[in-house]
Amino acid sequence: VYERGHIPGAVNFVWHTDFVDTVSRDIVLPARFEELARAAGINPDTTVVLYGDSNNWFAAWGAWVFTLYGLDDVRLMDGGRVKWEAEGRELSISAPSFAEGSLTVEQVYGSLRARMADVRQIVESGADVALLDIRSPAEFSGSIFAPDGVPELAVRAGHIPGAVNVPWGTAVAEDGAFKSVDELRALYAAVGVDGSKPVVVYCRIGERASHTWFVLSEILGYDVALYDGSWTEWGNTVGAPIENPAGTVWGGQ
Repeated sequence: VYERGHIPGAVNFVWHTDFVDTVSRDIVLPARFEELARAAGINPDTTVVLYGDSNNWFAAWGAWVFTLYGLDDVRLMDGGRVKWEAEGRELSISAPSFAEGSLTVEQVYGSLRARMADVRQIVESGADVALLDIRSPAEFSGSIFAPDGVPELAVRAGHIPGAVNVPWGTAVAEDGAFKSVDELRALYAAVGVDGSKPVVVYCRIGERASHTWFVLSEILGYDVALYDGSWTEWGNTVGAPIENPAGTVWGGQ
């Protein structure tokens, strides 16, 4: 899609190969992140604006990685490429080049990331932390394992015990732009997520949840961590507790 047309001056990051180590299924290491950022001309004081295509999931994932690795000014283009194109704005097929940047990862903000052990401790201890599942209601209830056609699956359906469900798309308007701050606060407060306690968000592989992480953390200012292992890790882990209201089981209903 980038080659067919992009916002003039934009460089291309491919989230699932640039920001993810495909062998370890982990965030790209700091040294590789520095290499990519510098090649894009990014310095420590650069403002980075990210955008995605049909939605801003993967742009939000990138914003999370940039923020985790210490960049101060990271933003999402509200509405992403869809809104840009709908408004008839200019696209380019020329890939820009920039002088090499000097970004150095000096601190990793690990508090922005929740590991499975962290989430399990929350579930088993009853810690005062909100677990927010942003998948579809059918995924949350266990009626389906995952949306049709996706390659990453878990062998169990359902959700993490104690989690509440607010699908990611309810945070945006029809044009893909974020709803107002007041609307967003009310949306999450309705399920008890009001900024009064830490929040952990998750989805299936972390990309949709990164969009909600951005809403809660960067727009509303809440204390939020992304559990990027999400349901593919939790639902595939032997002995990890789940809630499965629909009673869907591996291999059939």
